[in-house]
Amino acid sequence: MADATMSSPVASLGAGAAPARPAVQIVPVAGLPTVGVVLGFLVVSIAGNWLWALDFFHVVGGGLWTGIDLFVGFVIGPILGRLSIQARMQFSARFMPKMLLIMPTLVTMTLASGWQLARHLNDLSVAYPKHWWLVASFAVVAIGILEPANLAVLFEMQKPHPNGQRIGRLMRRFVYAAGITGAMQVATLIIMTRITTW
Repeated sequence: MADATMSSPVASLGAGAAPARPAVQIVPVAGLPTVGVVLGFLVVSIAGNWLWALDFFHVVGGGLWTGIDLFVGFVIGPILGRLSIQARMQFSARFMPKMLLIMPTLVTMTLASGWQLARHLNDLSVAYPKHWWLVASFAVVAIGILEPANLAVLFEMQKPHPNGQRIGRLMRRFVYAAGITGAMQVATLIIMTRITTW
């Protein structure tokens, strides 16, 4: 991930002959119905205590959350680090809005279904030393939620004269956070598989 370091961009992309700026849509409205359906089914699954659906949300949500974070941190990051400022802006204008819908949905799926499963299976009240595995998992997840810098990138790109240097810093922070979160989630997967073998 060391390759993800961005080269120093120009201070402001709006100065002089500014290159064509990509249109930036902060929230992709077309994706909201899909998010609504997923979260609606999650609520119904929690209310009905449907264990198969809760398992599905927890396993699929956690797997996708981890996979996307690792992919962004260790694959997308190094590629972005070698692109020009304009190419980074073009990529970010299309990538960040989608991440704004995908990641909160996956996080909500994983955490809400996981909590309900743990409550239903009485895992929240297990005695030590087994309980420390759950405490460790909660700690890893709590740190992982601090990831998104994507909103700051999108707001900066909407300005009349976006600051390329700031966008580069924010993208670097987002990529590093995604990689670190993905690595921590691998630790969570280890904890979760340990819990299932009690």
